[in-house]
Amino acid sequence: MAVGWAGDNAVNQQIEDSLNDEIKRVRNQRLGGESLEYCEECGEPIPEARRKAQPGVRLCIHCQEEADKENHAVSLYNRRGSKDSQLR
Repeated sequence: MAVGWAGDNAVNQQIEDSLNDEIKRVRNQRLGGESLEYCEECGEPIPEARRKAQPGVRLCIHCQEEADKENHAVSLYNRRGSKDSQLR
């Protein structure tokens, strides 16, 4: 079967690469160590329940939500598309 520029396993390789990239991104964001008592962004106290639930937390809930919006890296397309998809 002729598929042009893409190899026989190109789609599976793209999916695997996307999954590996996402796993790497999440692992780099893992927290650890001792939690802060006060948010390093706004200085508000971080609730004890949050500090116990999430070891290594450095931001209050509001600041964490804002940081998550800025760091949202999930894309809706595979940026490692094959040459076939780029030539269409």
